[in-house]
Amino acid sequence: MAEIPAKFDAIVIGSGPAGSSSAYYLASKGFKVLMLERGRSSGSKNVFGGRVYAAPLKEIYPDFEKSAPIHRWVTREKVSFMHGNELVSLDYEGNDRKSFTTYLSQLTGWMALKAENAGAAIVTDITVTGLLMDGNRVTGVKAGNESVKADVVIDAEGVNRLVLESAGIVPPLKPSHVALGVKEVVKVEPDVIANEFGLGEGEGMAWAVLGDVTAGLPGGGFIYTNKDSVSIGLVVLLDSAIDGANEDIYKYVERFKSHPKLIKYFKDSRIMEYSAHLIPEDVWSLMPPRFYYDGLLIAGDAAGFLLNLGYTYRGVDFAAYSGYLAGRAVEQAHGHGSMSAENLSVYTKLLEQSFIMKNLKRFSGTHKLMRNRRLFTVYPAMMASLMRHIYSLDYESQKMFSALLGAAKENGAGPFTLLSDGIGVMRHL
Repeated sequence: MAEIPAKFDAIVIGSGPAGSSSAYYLASKGFKVLMLERGRSSGSKNVFGGRVYAAPLKEIYPDFEKSAPIHRWVTREKVSFMHGNELVSLDYEGNDRKSFTTYLSQLTGWMALKAENAGAAIVTDITVTGLLMDGNRVTGVKAGNESVKADVVIDAEGVNRLVLESAGIVPPLKPSHVALGVKEVVKVEPDVIANEFGLGEGEGMAWAVLGDVTAGLPGGGFIYTNKDSVSIGLVVLLDSAIDGANEDIYKYVERFKSHPKLIKYFKDSRIMEYSAHLIPEDVWSLMPPRFYYDGLLIAGDAAGFLLNLGYTYRGVDFAAYSGYLAGRAVEQAHGHGSMSAENLSVYTKLLEQSFIMKNLKRFSGTHKLMRNRRLFTVYPAMMASLMRHIYSLDYESQKMFSALLGAAKENGAGPFTLLSDGIGVMRHL
């Protein structure tokens, strides 16, 4: 800290997708930027499932497809309902390259390098302990007994918002605000991935699984194919796990991986990485009162910018694009002469006009829907029963409607429950 300049145009806290994209944008516009990262290297603290939606990153980085660490483009989507040893799946194969798989540590490392090449200074292995204040205005950051000043600070510290908490901007996280993600990355040879998952050269799969994978807890499992490995894990609502989990969550992942219908994909694999991470879930309760203050902007997971639709998560693209918009807001505020809250308030306007807030508002009720335990218990069991009634035959075939009524009755789902839950799903998804 003592060897770097005493004043910057902007200081960015965290070198994840949000921090790196804001530092890259500002540095490329000629701003003197310092990005501080508590990990030993950029990306070393970043954890996610495995899939990233590409369009926002292509907008931020013009050469994205040429140099970014893309493992596989997702061309196959699969959603499965697990009940006991049964698996009911919906499988889609397409040609569009809208999302890709990667290691987040590689992607954020690449993004940080882009920021550094654009002129940003990056200091790793340093923990920001607080904001430097002059009255109500943020004037820099503190790291222990040392401090660095800046015209504006962009907080992209992630979901563990210790800096914002210490400043009194947000309260401590509650278990109801977040989910717990647990993941293993296992080594699988590319030819095995191609053969077992039915993929061509450069093609990838994103697979979501609901039901017994979480033992009835609200959440779900995921499988993503990387270049020469597979990411497998699950996400559960943290407060539900605290109240309802009867064993360590990592054991759920081990059972998931060894499920009779899945074990063939992992029989010759070996674990490369194990990780766990908190994920914004009840984003509207987690969001800070504002995203801008005098000398301060908040981006990424720290601002609650993540969308969980059950069948897919969008976090990295939301974070990166919010950091990019924070950079644009700083640029505009600079043009108006100061980093006052009034000038930085353009950040909220940019967010409102973007896909981030439009999507979060469109799916604002999804969090409540995900707390309906029947979605993770009754309906996976009912789907399995329905398929069994239709296909497991000796002599007589059943009509579809009769099979549906029988499956519903077997699993305690009456007509009013089906209607109510169906309306909820249609309304929120």
